[in-house]
Amino acid sequence: MSRRSNAEARCKACHMLGALCICALIPRLQTRTRLLLLLHYREERKPTNTGQLAALCLVNSRVIVTGDRSRPLPPGLFGHDQRAVFLYPAVDAVPLERVVADGEPITLVVPDGSWRQAGKMRARVDGLADVPCAFLPEGPGTTYRLRAERRPGGLATMEAIARAMLVLETAQTAEQMLHVFRVMVERTLWSRGSMNARDVTGGIPVEALDQFQANHKQTGHTQS
Repeated sequence: MSRRSNAEARCKACHMLGALCICALIPRLQTRTRLLLLLHYREERKPTNTGQLAALCLVNSRVIVTGDRSRPLPPGLFGHDQRAVFLYPAVDAVPLERVVADGEPITLVVPDGSWRQAGKMRARVDGLADVPCAFLPEGPGTTYRLRAERRPGGLATMEAIARAMLVLETAQTAEQMLHVFRVMVERTLWSRGSMNARDVTGGIPVEALDQFQANHKQTGHTQS
């Protein structure tokens, strides 16, 4: 399958291939916290991107594409209705728990791109340099297996947002997000032939099994 036909076969919302679509599993979670996802334009169409999937889970969210000169950023991203906090471990960052100690809702600004791209956003996004930075509490390592993680302690964007929600919202909110994340990762690994269907959270839809087996029948390779 060519890159073009591959893209056309993907769900426009969750970016999963055909019958592997996970849209029916995505919760619509109401939160006091507002998510503002700063999505680097090179991440926008990548099927392995997880920040957009996190935004789909959260009703109170907004995705802004950055880094594309043909699409200027809208003004007034950081309004006065809620305090903004940039989730980035800069040298002046403080623990996220300290930022929310007074119980007031915040706008959680999350960069979504490579480590280098995320670092540049603070200087290039108007007004972001004035937003205080916060870092996550320590926790389990990443379970994201679709890209190589070169930075110790690095997390997929959706994992980082879920961990933040554990501080800002509830454990249930975080777990519902991580459940969708696990399904997305494991179905993708299965589609690559790197995981057995019986080990995928929730299993593989019958339609997907039939589709992939038909596609690979002529080569003698099947998914199971």
